[in-house]
Amino acid sequence: MKDPSAKPVEQRSPRPFKSGTLWRRMIDQSQLALGQGVLRTIDTVPKFVDDGGVTFVVRVAASLARKEHQRRIQSQQGSGNRNNPFLPPEPALFVGDVSSSHLAVLNKFNVIDHHLLLVTRKFEHQETLLNELDFAALWRCLVEFPGLGFYNGGTVAGASQSHKHLQLAALPLAAARPPIPMEALLPSSAPIGHVGVCDRLPFRHAFVRLGPRPPGSGLLCTLYIEMLKSVGLHAVERDNDVYQSGPYNLLATNRWMLLVPRSDEFFDAVSINGLGYAGSLFVRNHQQAALVERRGPMTILTEVGFPL
Repeated sequence: MKDPSAKPVEQRSPRPFKSGTLWRRMIDQSQLALGQGVLRTIDTVPKFVDDGGVTFVVRVAASLARKEHQRRIQSQQGSGNRNNPFLPPEPALFVGDVSSSHLAVLNKFNVIDHHLLLVTRKFEHQETLLNELDFAALWRCLVEFPGLGFYNGGTVAGASQSHKHLQLAALPLAAARPPIPMEALLPSSAPIGHVGVCDRLPFRHAFVRLGPRPPGSGLLCTLYIEMLKSVGLHAVERDNDVYQSGPYNLLATNRWMLLVPRSDEFFDAVSINGLGYAGSLFVRNHQQAALVERRGPMTILTEVGFPL
């Protein structure tokens, strides 16, 4: 249990978690947050849709409307930091310090189990470019347990908060299924460290395979910038910071990274974020699930991205 007299998370000195402890900390904190009614897990019913060589998991979640309603209420209450759920984070959701620059919190409205947000300790905008500190924090967590890191670069890419936060979902994304459905189309023998494309993906993207040794944050950042350039995105300087020139999703494991530029957030009324490009989509109701099945998830991903 947390000491209620302890300093708020954002005021005390960071104490990064010890290697090998993140999984246990996340499980324990999830149980605590559930017991306090702070973690609002959204029940879903999975459907599986085969399209384009991938078995997509489509989660039907009627209560997603409740999630959006709650976020609208939060945005209308209070002022200052109360409009930012990450500054400070709710104590029951705080899992631990990742580094001096990032902390790990539970996703309050989680659709999948064991879903972490890696949040900057000080406000940075979600549309600023990722940097070495971001990649160092992400990889520190990726080596703790099998997981998929992803980043929604802007609202058009599915970001729901303007405070910079990467996300980490434990694998597999669906029980008794391939850990990451989209991996069926990703080349396992591409040259290590070479930014290229996957011949079987129908939308604009950049892909790079990583070597067996953990890459340094400097190399990861360099590859990321190269991936952005390869899909037609670049850095834009404004407000004394460096922003992206357009929205995109980034997916990362300790074996590869995939970057996809975005043209729209929605297909019809279905919102697509980074997990969609891993092969996992969320819909509000059975009508939307039927739409996804009828049009095909791969077609939808291509429509909200850029077709080749």
